[in-house]
Amino acid sequence: MRVRPAVCVVFAALVAVVAPIGMTGAEAASSLQLGKIQYDSPGTDTRSNISLNAEYVTIKNVGSTSRSLTGFTVRDAQNHVYTFGSFTLRAGKVVRLHTGRGTNTATDRYWGRSAYIWNNTGDKATLKNRAGSTVDTCGWSSRALGYIYC
Repeated sequence: MRVRPAVCVVFAALVAVVAPIGMTGAEAASSLQLGKIQYDSPGTDTRSNISLNAEYVTIKNVGSTSRSLTGFTVRDAQNHVYTFGSFTLRAGKVVRLHTGRGTNTATDRYWGRSAYIWNNTGDKATLKNRAGSTVDTCGWSSRALGYIYC
């Protein structure tokens, strides 16, 4: 498919406005990534808060500047949605989003659910920005090891 030059200029201008200072459009779009997803809580699934919190998804900031995750969402294929409140992920850092309840910190956030989110035999995690655009996805189709690195 051939893209007309005028469209490219408009797109480049939009990226320049949206991207944080010091980042190119590509860096801004790719600096947040899903990391390890522990979709099968280790051991027996007891539905206890400890077991629920052993199920998690990580998001890593591979960029060189801090990124606000305020308003970003993480969702599964069944459309269970977690929305980040006021939160900034520093450059090079990882945040772990646990399924159960707990006290939010700079490295751990809690969905507050009383049931498991991620299906052991197949599911898909999607990270969306506050505008609703997909930033990253990661899926699996078998129980395998109980976790996946995206």
